[in-house]
Amino acid sequence: MTCVLVIDDHPIVLQGCRRMLEDAGVEAVLEARDAASGYKLYRRHRPEVVIVDLAMQGNGLGGLPLIRRMRAHDPGARILVLSMHSDPIIVARALEAGATGYVLKDTSSEHLLEAFQKVRAGAPYLGGDLAMQVALVHASARQNPLADLTPRELQTLSLLAEGKAYGRIAEELHVSYKTVVNVCAQLKQKLESRNLPELIRTAVQLLSATP
Repeated sequence: MTCVLVIDDHPIVLQGCRRMLEDAGVEAVLEARDAASGYKLYRRHRPEVVIVDLAMQGNGLGGLPLIRRMRAHDPGARILVLSMHSDPIIVARALEAGATGYVLKDTSSEHLLEAFQKVRAGAPYLGGDLAMQVALVHASARQNPLADLTPRELQTLSLLAEGKAYGRIAEELHVSYKTVVNVCAQLKQKLESRNLPELIRTAVQLLSATP
């Protein structure tokens, strides 16, 4: 029996994915609205394909560590990212974490189905525009401030862009308050921000996503 797991905190996205998958003949569609329950379902049911968002429950780019965790458990896992983040640096990070394919949420249902079928067959998938942008990432890395950020810095920056305070960020990333302070100090230096309000403005500008 074909089984697919969809991990996303938006009910409309879950509903749309379920409809597309069932129309494509998928017999069992599992749903999770956060990374923790998604990973439990993944371990329990070993789905053929996992479709996952990068940002869930306000947890910044929490889908990245989830992808790494699934890939570490099963190097052959077939993972399709369905995200609103179109920045090629973030796309590249998802692929580095172990995603098999990446498609934007504003794509057509036909392209989403094409991406699903490619990943299901074990083939990598990137939309034409994304593929070109990711290919240029290394050549233009110096022009994109996100290129030099670590995964932890990228997660923290994403949460700052959502307006989260240091304490809240520490809770959601399961780190100490001091760690968040230190990471933000590194971000200020890397992104040339003089203070926290300026860093937050920079975070919003860099991570603003196309709906």
